[in-house]
Amino acid sequence: MPVGEAPSHPSELPGRDEFVIRGGTVISGDPALGEMSVADVHVRDGEILAVGPSLHCPGAEPIDARDMIVMPGFVDTHWHLWNSSLRALVRADDAQEGYFPVTLKLGPLFSPADSYHSVCLGLAEGLLSGITTVQNWSHNTRSPAHADAEIQAMRDMGVRGRFAYGWGQELPLGERMNLQDLARVHRDALCDGQLLHLGAAVRTPISNPRGTVPIEVVTAECEGIRALGLPITMHARPGVVSVLHQHGLLGPDLQLVHPQGVSVEERKLLAEHGTTFTCSPVIEMHYAQAARGEIQFHELEVAGVHQSLSVDSSAASANADFFSCMRALLWSHKQRFGAGTPMTPRRLLELATIDGARDLGIDGITGSLKPGKRADIILVRANDANTGPMIDPAFALVYSAQPGNVDTVMVDGRVLVRRGRLVAAQVADLVAAARTSIAQISARAASGMRVLPC
Repeated sequence: MPVGEAPSHPSELPGRDEFVIRGGTVISGDPALGEMSVADVHVRDGEILAVGPSLHCPGAEPIDARDMIVMPGFVDTHWHLWNSSLRALVRADDAQEGYFPVTLKLGPLFSPADSYHSVCLGLAEGLLSGITTVQNWSHNTRSPAHADAEIQAMRDMGVRGRFAYGWGQELPLGERMNLQDLARVHRDALCDGQLLHLGAAVRTPISNPRGTVPIEVVTAECEGIRALGLPITMHARPGVVSVLHQHGLLGPDLQLVHPQGVSVEERKLLAEHGTTFTCSPVIEMHYAQAARGEIQFHELEVAGVHQSLSVDSSAASANADFFSCMRALLWSHKQRFGAGTPMTPRRLLELATIDGARDLGIDGITGSLKPGKRADIILVRANDANTGPMIDPAFALVYSAQPGNVDTVMVDGRVLVRRGRLVAAQVADLVAAARTSIAQISARAASGMRVLPC
């Protein structure tokens, strides 16, 4: 596909019809409703109307959930979807072809169409893994057209989420991100506040592989973003909390990424200011080096810092398996603290659902199965070879389940995955488009061709 050619779109999304999910083991995620060994969920026009046993729903289309776990969809709070297709080229632990050198080298060669295809590919994998909400952490927003392409991909794939508008990989460290275009997206309601809403990703004023951004630049960016009333997300490094505090940048509208290298005093500051953290345990275990340290999820939880769960990058981790994210955090915690400080499967499920929704400020909309909330629901088979026989549904989900066990995925009442297959898109088509895109990016890199921001 030529650089400027408009991307092809998946099929039209299915409608929001009336369904009753019958006879499943329901993990509602709501304290009042709890768990039910056999129950139904009634959905109409994208809204959950009722949850309980033997619901009377005349005219509603039945969805058979026998031998399945019915639960809220997973909420991912930090995912660099633009580089999903770079999984083809990233080689972990390689000095020349690792995640940072590849994304820094090839990010400036991405056209809007390349970003579109990569985001679609990542979201397809995410949906098949049970992810219904995502914060698209876009740190290759090279131009307004790139922003629009990523937002369009999120719309076309039907997910709920936040587009965190960032910067282009080639942006000089001393230059500000495009706050004017951020205001355009905010003003023109490209993120409509229903399924999609807007935030901003900013760079880090501490030494890191992408370079140190002057604190004056970060401060100006945060001031501009806050003037628009938008939430902020930033990668953390050891010492960054103290720097942000010194410059008055902590706050409840700020989410930090990667809970590593945070001092005792910094944990107190985070709790006092309501600043949250998202944990990407698969990546953090991979990069648990002296520069970052161990995953401090437990220490931050004890300090009262709200946290959530995320994939980070399926180019770096090689997949977007949200079950693996839960398990990686579980194994890290067990290795550090043993049985004396248990992390239960139900706590991990909270982290993967309602806590993620709280981190994104949408827990009144999604994150649990409760009448009045929107129908973001997944059905996971509990009688497959790796999940059955099931006694404890939470244990089965955290210790045994895989994306291949996800049978049905519903977002805002639209069935986007049925019997383990996408409804509105063909995986083969998405992979083929991403393959063509990566081949063209590689050819541009080999020829020294530049792709100017649109």
